[in-house]
Amino acid sequence: MVKVLVVGAGYAGTLAANRLLKKVRGAEVTVLNPRAEFVERVRLHQRVAGSAEAARPLRSMLRDGIEVRVGEAEKVGEGSLVLAGGGTLPYDHLFLAVGSTARPLPGTVPVGTWEGAGRARAALAALPAGARVTVAGGGATGVETATEVAEQRPDLRVRLVGERIADMLSGKARARALAALGRLRVELVEDVVTGAGAAEVRLRAGGALPADLVLWAVVSGVPPLAADSGLDSGLDVDAAGRAVVDPYLRGVSDGRIFAVGDCAAVPGARFGCQTAGPQAAHAVDVLARLVAGREPKPYPLRYVGRCVSLGRADAVMQFTHLDDSLRTARLGGRTGARAKELIVRAAAFGSRKGFSG
Repeated sequence: MVKVLVVGAGYAGTLAANRLLKKVRGAEVTVLNPRAEFVERVRLHQRVAGSAEAARPLRSMLRDGIEVRVGEAEKVGEGSLVLAGGGTLPYDHLFLAVGSTARPLPGTVPVGTWEGAGRARAALAALPAGARVTVAGGGATGVETATEVAEQRPDLRVRLVGERIADMLSGKARARALAALGRLRVELVEDVVTGAGAAEVRLRAGGALPADLVLWAVVSGVPPLAADSGLDSGLDVDAAGRAVVDPYLRGVSDGRIFAVGDCAAVPGARFGCQTAGPQAAHAVDVLARLVAGREPKPYPLRYVGRCVSLGRADAVMQFTHLDDSLRTARLGGRTGARAKELIVRAAAFGSRKGFSG
């Protein structure tokens, strides 16, 4: 019997746990997660705006035979995981899949976490017509949050602040995203939010803008588990606190530990379920090969596109080369929205079934 512990049950962790049970002979799989729900993180902007719940029972996402433990990890030890509040969980192999997180400025509400999205939803619901909402962050999370809020609450005055708005896209794809923001009457300010007060948001260029609510839509950094565990755990980390891995997604100091998804320092990788799923699937296949006495294969980093929702009936998808560099080909409008919805559903389905396309 091989004891495999999976820490984190987002897209990467859930997929890994389900695939482990299928692929690794004799695997005894335990999942540790801070909550009893599987959170569809790519739907959190919908949770904020009230157009979706973005979660389902974790047990419904996992195969029979997988043990679920609700709790938080404090430190990775030598062959065991130390739990917050006391206790340990032993392992023969560990899959670290704790994802990424948000580090909001004081006075702002993060939308990139489950708890933050819930607070943002409640705060939005309490705002009267005409209130001013500022979304801080011009990347995909910010664009999706601003368009979703503006569409669901047209009575609010929505502003999006980012150093360069929608810069994850280029050319006509970016122009389409900016046009959608304009159509929804979202005010665009290309600057950086440096602080928030009771009724204002402060900018790097100087001055302040009025704001009744500031939503922090910057996803940056990872939970501190790997960094806090220290070198004795077999985990090396980079400057951002991500676990440094070898070409097979194993910790460089301890081959029993795998790191997948946002918390893994894979050169060229970006945050997102398009990274999490393939990495989780590959790491499980590496372990399956090792257990069977076969040579593992290195992880091949590949991307297909970048897709951004612009409300419920609009989206833009820009295709990429395998190295994630942008192509000119794109989808938009209702076709783009249908494509985005299919991608989101496929990510959850793949996690539940244990495979990644």
